[in-house]
Formats: sequence, structure tokens, C-alpha cells
Amino acid sequence: MARKRERKTNEGLKQKAPPLAADINVTPMVDVMLVLLIIFMVITPMLSKGKDVDKVKARNPIPMQAADKSDAVLIAITRDGGTYLGNDKVAPDELAPKVRDALSSRVDKEAFLKADQRAKYEVVLTVVQNLQAAGVDQLGLLTDQLQDAKGRAVQGAGAGSTAAPAAQ
Repeated sequence: MARKRERKTNEGLKQKAPPLAADINVTPMVDVMLVLLIIFMVITPMLSKGKDVDKVKARNPIPMQAADKSDAVLIAITRDGGTYLGNDKVAPDELAPKVRDALSSRVDKEAFLKADQRAKYEVVLTVVQNLQAAGVDQLGLLTDQLQDAKGRAVQGAGAGSTAAPAAQ
């Protein structure tokens, strides 16, 4: 009788074993991809180039893709009059030699200026004059698109982002 019980138990174990799965379990891969997506969504806004300022709003800004390049010379003027070359704070009188060094190996002597809409005009004028002294040929003034109360872009005549020759 003992043998009959063993046979039944052994046969029962063999029949209860699940069959091997031939498909791939993608759940761990999806979990990893979602974590990576969240990391990139958090880090991407932090990669903004230069100092953040509340730029002047214009009706018809001209898009300047050259300002988004990694090697673009970008100067920012904050509301309190601080001047930044990229992310580094620089005194306006020290700006000319640093910009001259940044542009020394380049054929195009182009720089981009973004100023806070409440920055003092005197500081902006001083920075523009220092950029001229540094040998900047083209100066791009960066602005944002003017929007109405509903968040739609306002179109019409007006100043925008401009690329103008630096006055001599």
C-alpha cells in the first residue's frame, strides 16, 4: 500500500509542474524605461543655457536657432543689473576681454543678449558698448512672444528678436 501512495504522489507532482514559458517577460524592461523617462523629464528643464531672465515680450520675434547652439556666446542681464556670460557672473567692464577670448577662434563674431524686461537701460547700453569693443559684428537681441489673456500668440507690427550689426 505504501507503494501505491508513492506512485500517486510522484505522478501528482509530475502533472502539477507548470509548462515552460516561451515568451519574454517585458515588464521589467517597461519599468526601467519609465524610470528613465521620468529622470529625463526632471533633468531636461535644468539644462537651460545661461541665466534665466524674464525677457521682453514682442509681437513678432524672429526665431534665432544660432542662440541655441552649445558654443553660442550668450549674455544675460538680470533685473538687478547683474551681467552673466553663460552661467558665470561678470562685471560689465570685464565683459569685453572675456567675449573677445570666446570669439577669437570663430569666423562669425556673433553674440546674443537677453535682458530682463525690468533691467535698467543704462546697464543694457553699457553691455552693448562692451560687446562692440570686444569685436562683436552681429548682436542678437532675444525676446519672447507676446501673448494675450488666453495664452495665444499676439501677431502684429512690433519689434522682435533682431540680429543687427553692432554700431561702430
